[in-house]
Amino acid sequence: MCRCSSLPSLSLPSPIPAPTSRRLGIFSSNANPILVQEISCYLGLELRQIKIERFVDGGIYVQLEESVHGCDVFQVQPTCPPSNENLMELLIMIDACRRASAKNINAGIPYFGYARADKKVQGARLHRRQAGGQPHHGGRRPPRAGLRTPLGSVHRLLRHPRGPRVHSQPIILDYLASKTICPEDVVVVSPDMGGVARPRAFAKKLSDAPLAIVDKRRPGHNQAEVVHLIDDVRGKVVVMVDGMINTTENISKGAELLHKGSASCVHLQHPRGPQQ
Repeated sequence: MCRCSSLPSLSLPSPIPAPTSRRLGIFSSNANPILVQEISCYLGLELRQIKIERFVDGGIYVQLEESVHGCDVFQVQPTCPPSNENLMELLIMIDACRRASAKNINAGIPYFGYARADKKVQGARLHRRQAGGQPHHGGRRPPRAGLRTPLGSVHRLLRHPRGPRVHSQPIILDYLASKTICPEDVVVVSPDMGGVARPRAFAKKLSDAPLAIVDKRRPGHNQAEVVHLIDDVRGKVVVMVDGMINTTENISKGAELLHKGSASCVHLQHPRGPQQ
């Protein structure tokens, strides 16, 4: 018999008291205004006013509708589809704040699409040119949520990798702890062979839970063929850990395979997706 006990619980921080100064400004773009609105509400701040329009030829026009002179500015912009459009919009917003004499400009990038496929043989230089352009446009510390790529690869990708990494693990661990799952019933699953390091680190947080792997082949970008499951998940509560979900097709095939393996429940943990 298994003695059920709750999983390790990590308390989430309480909402931050509203700042009394107008020296902090948050700007929203067109990529995900709902996310930025929730962030500003959590911080007790009002969004700064900004106008983003398009010229007839498709060019991006950005105008700040209030002063940011001497302010610490935060711009939250994921590179979700259309990725190139949103990336360029972010760079122009950064440039507008720099020209308006903002003290510090911080770019929050919840979904950084150009961090994928960064292997040497896959043309990392083009990706580096895209990502490395941020400091030259005035962006100083770009925080990124749960980067899919190993930290060493990110340092090669970015010319100035000074931004902090924001991890989603504490939120997921707190959610699993609220389910009062028996630790002996938990199995962490890696959706592919190449991303084992991330699920292994996550498994250690769950009382060193066992690790299973979905073996699959990739004939091309955003294409996957699930082959078989390595290890047994029969009657287990499965937590599948992935770094990036693009089309959900690959992760759906993995979940189907786990259900065929008689897993009792499948949870998915991923920090970033194109709709963020």
